[in-house]
Amino acid sequence: MEEEFNWLLKEEVHAVLKQLQDILKEASRRFSIPTPGLENQLKQENFILGSSTMDQVKGVLTLQGEALTQADINLKTAKSNQVMHFTFRDDKHWKLQQIQDARNHVNQALQLLSGRDESYHFKTGAEVNKLMDAVMLQLTRARNRLTTPAAMTLPELATSGLMKMFTPPMPGDVMVNFYINLSKLCLTVYQLHAMQPNTTKNFKPSGSSVLHNPGAMFELNNAKFEVSQVHKVECVVPWLNNTLIFFTISLQLCQQLKDKISVFSSFWNYRPF
Repeated sequence: MEEEFNWLLKEEVHAVLKQLQDILKEASRRFSIPTPGLENQLKQENFILGSSTMDQVKGVLTLQGEALTQADINLKTAKSNQVMHFTFRDDKHWKLQQIQDARNHVNQALQLLSGRDESYHFKTGAEVNKLMDAVMLQLTRARNRLTTPAAMTLPELATSGLMKMFTPPMPGDVMVNFYINLSKLCLTVYQLHAMQPNTTKNFKPSGSSVLHNPGAMFELNNAKFEVSQVHKVECVVPWLNNTLIFFTISLQLCQQLKDKISVFSSFWNYRPF
């Protein structure tokens, strides 16, 4: 048993660490930021936004790593039935914070692993477990950033930098939000109507949410607004799906290694003297 345990600490642990590094380097590469002068390293991908239930909102989004480099959106208004067309200004890119954060967590996991190269000798099972726990924490945080979009209040959306990205500028009764949910890139469009200044009809400002419903109210610059319509369209980003699979495989590898260590640990703890 002792020989086997020493082999595990010396050989198998490093084999698993190498496997983890290879998987996470691939995940990190997909998240990469285009380097100035080398933009072509990371291909731009176009995604068509669609919904099976409506055609009020249509669009094409261009994603390059963590940056939305272009958005082309058509919005059919409820009032006039006219189609409004918006695109990102040429000088603007929108960073998707969720992808940026997930990449940072992956890179922290890689740093932890690279600090224990093949020349390093693990002396105890507890030392391996401590490393696995630290790596698993970063991977769980990375995954959670992609599976849990940030909740925002309606005033936060109204004053977000995203509203200044478009040409022509978005009208005052339209708000938009982009976010990642699992392997999907989502666009939500809110159409608003201004409430009468003297209205007190059950005015109840809404709290934070990923997706606000029609009827949600908020106040901004002493004016009160109500959400009249909500349109959500989305597209699947295949490499995000692959990245989530990489996270799952990596977490399983970490757990399997911890399980093997615990088999030996229980042997040491309970062996008869």
